[in-house]
Amino acid sequence: MKKLLAMVVCAAVPGFATASAQVYPTRPITMIVPASAGGPTDSIGRTLTERMGASLGKNVIIENVGGASGTIGTGRVERAAPDGYTIGIGGWNHYVVNGAIYTLPYDFLKDFEPISQIATGPMLIVSRKTVPAKDLKEFIGWLKANPDNLSFGTGGLGSPPHISGLSFEKTTGTHFQFVPYRGTAPAMQDLVAGHIDLMFDQASAALAPILGGSIRAYAVTARTRLASAPDIPTVDEAGLPGFYVSVWHGMWAPKGTPKEIIAKLNAAVSDALADPLVRKRLAEIGQELPSREQQTPAALAAFHKAEIEKWWPIIRAASIKPE
Repeated sequence: MKKLLAMVVCAAVPGFATASAQVYPTRPITMIVPASAGGPTDSIGRTLTERMGASLGKNVIIENVGGASGTIGTGRVERAAPDGYTIGIGGWNHYVVNGAIYTLPYDFLKDFEPISQIATGPMLIVSRKTVPAKDLKEFIGWLKANPDNLSFGTGGLGSPPHISGLSFEKTTGTHFQFVPYRGTAPAMQDLVAGHIDLMFDQASAALAPILGGSIRAYAVTARTRLASAPDIPTVDEAGLPGFYVSVWHGMWAPKGTPKEIIAKLNAAVSDALADPLVRKRLAEIGQELPSREQQTPAALAAFHKAEIEKWWPIIRAASIKPE
């Protein structure tokens, strides 16, 4: 109803959309993070908001809307007024995976306006610090010796840890019990506390407890080591060649948001990604940044479509059902 009303107003008043875009923004902007505070998506969003706010002249305020693997928060973005004051950041899990698992009231490619691709980050294979295995080969052997007795924490059904864990089971011939949480942050808290045995998480959330000695890391799921943690081997080096898993993040607005406003938001993201301090912070949490050409709305739209076409058949073949 809000979108319909906004479209009627824009159509009835000549030049309304253009004039609104010219003065935009006149008040703070809300960025919906469809995950819990402290998780990878939240960390990336908070790294961007201060610099984006400086470019736009108004604060960009994070609102964490977790639950249902991010579908609640993503739905909030889709239902918001298309005026540029509610935008959404999300990952591969929120804007690709969920569409293959849930029956959603929105269409990823039709109901959102792409703003920019933001960053890509590999996963880390980690366990509680008391696990006896000292490297990845020993860890896989330990998992095989304890089938069905070990717990694997996830950020919810279809979250990156869940999808990664399913692939890891198939690749290594291991099996464990998946324990879903309302986001990866509480799962990581339980791993640190020793309440669960293992999980996969992005470097943005896992590096601090790894470097602090609270959990143990076995490998990074990428071709190259992380600059922020050069002592952690790649999966190729650790004995699981080719097991690459990376989670990308992008930013969207509700469908119908004026192009002029999208352009201003895109410019603010690009300014943030060009800022040395932002780049340093994102590198410290294991994120790789897209080129300027990859940051355009059109580039995100094309990439998003290609990712859906790639992953939906794979996920649906695994017969993952909502719980």
